[in-house]
Amino acid sequence: MRPDLLALCSTAAALGCFHTLLGPDHYLPFIAMSKARGWSRGRTAAVTLLCGLGHVGSSVAIGLGGVALGAAVGQLVPIEAGRGRIAAWLLLGFGLLYAIWGLKKAWSGEPHSHRHAHADGVLHGHDHGHLEAPHAHPHGRAGVDITPWVVFTVLVFGPCEPLIPVVMYPALAHSWAGLALVTAVFAATTVGCMLGVVMLAHHGLSLVRWAWLDRYTHALAGGAVFACGVAVVFLGL
Repeated sequence: MRPDLLALCSTAAALGCFHTLLGPDHYLPFIAMSKARGWSRGRTAAVTLLCGLGHVGSSVAIGLGGVALGAAVGQLVPIEAGRGRIAAWLLLGFGLLYAIWGLKKAWSGEPHSHRHAHADGVLHGHDHGHLEAPHAHPHGRAGVDITPWVVFTVLVFGPCEPLIPVVMYPALAHSWAGLALVTAVFAATTVGCMLGVVMLAHHGLSLVRWAWLDRYTHALAGGAVFACGVAVVFLGL
């Protein structure tokens, strides 16, 4: 491998890692929602992987479109910045609405979920309300959870800011093969870091037993996502 291409791959890997770790929107929504919704380890990993691929893929598509049309990198940066603002406000709004719904659910005495693992490792949840008779343990299929698709939509709008100007266009000057390689390195590092952080947090939170907080799990998750949106909108994280 030529030294300049090796340097670009190293830069892509470093950028993929740092831009993920420094951006809480890359992992906090998944951590919060997996805890609130009682997602299993496999479901959490699958949702994070899907959203990560959508997140990187949208920027790759815009970058390739710009290359095909002969657009200068300066023409694509405002597009990415505009997508970033939309994603940040979507994240903030989703977190706020989810927190309000969670508080309403907690304060109204509506059933909330307690989750525990069975001996076979299956994660099971059952509804429990504080204003009703002792609960049973229903094992029927729950309703459709649209939360992963909401998070996916937000992440697809969110751009990978350094990908096009710092990774794709310099790599294109080398060759199309170099562009594909460097982009793949950036994508793998970004998605890998997302999965690593989310799964570590998922494991850590599975060891926490705060039964008295079960009632407010959804509200706390919404608050965490809202705080993440505020950090992105007003602090530029």
